[in-house]
Amino acid sequence: MKRLIGAVSAVLMTFAAMPAQAADKVVLMLNWYVYGEHAPFYYGKAKGIYAAEGIELEIQEGRGSAATTQAVAAKTADFGYVDVPTMMRAAIKGAPVVATGVLLQTSPMSAMGFADKNIRKPEDIKGKTVAITPADSMTQIWPLFLKKTGLKESDFKTVAGDGQTKLNAVINGQADLLLGYVMDQSMKIKDATGKDVYPIKFADYGINMVSSGIIANSDYVKANADLVRRFMSATTKAVEAAEKEPKAAAQAILDANPKGGKIDTLTQGFELTIPLYRTAETKGKRPFQVTDQNMTDSVNLMVEYGGLDAKAKDNPKAFYTNDYLPKSGT
Repeated sequence: MKRLIGAVSAVLMTFAAMPAQAADKVVLMLNWYVYGEHAPFYYGKAKGIYAAEGIELEIQEGRGSAATTQAVAAKTADFGYVDVPTMMRAAIKGAPVVATGVLLQTSPMSAMGFADKNIRKPEDIKGKTVAITPADSMTQIWPLFLKKTGLKESDFKTVAGDGQTKLNAVINGQADLLLGYVMDQSMKIKDATGKDVYPIKFADYGINMVSSGIIANSDYVKANADLVRRFMSATTKAVEAAEKEPKAAAQAILDANPKGGKIDTLTQGFELTIPLYRTAETKGKRPFQVTDQNMTDSVNLMVEYGGLDAKAKDNPKAFYTNDYLPKSGT
């Protein structure tokens, strides 16, 4: 009996001495410097949602969707959170990238100005000055907005500059509006001035196009199918958890990056992001479950107005997959 107890003890000690299976290290590169839209990733990490899927997540800030797409294509980042139409432009030129989940299924693009200027509808833009950043995603879709709303470029003036110059133009009164995302530039203006901003949303005028999503290198996806499924499962759960606790999710940004903004505008920015997660068709579905029609419509719009090669229309499904998303309730 003593020998048996000793043998059992030895086995137990051996198991105790064995290291736990190491978590998979994963790098997620964002589309830009951190702002409210990014809250779910930080919240998911803080709440242990990624760890529960065996993932050690590192979140890196980005310098634009194009640069993040390049990093993913080159495998210097495992996943990217980018503007999906921007990724399409790279993919059609041969970059080995694919969207494994489209989170923003309604466009956040807008023309925005200070609320006290009472610029509430397209007609109000006439006679005003609009600040733009040439060649960015919004400027490429701007002609479609003008067409949909009956505006002409001669109806207003434009000033051009980089992202910060565009913000400064509105803040300093050199422009009445800028082209920006409802949950990003509007919050930066409010942080700088304390004044509310009113966005004229492109989506309200029939421009139904996807925006941000998760992308990965196509070869990486094939070689790491189980890890991609676990990552998308964790990210889906992180988004769902963050939707329920917007302020706590925003606080997770500041806990990880104390210079990441102000809690009120980070929270407000994230709350403005949540309605963009779903369309009427995906209202009852979990995050990332984009429809084929939404993607096809987005590809068609990008071909017509966004400079995407016409051959993209031959196979819109080449740009995305829902195969790695969790099923309902899992």
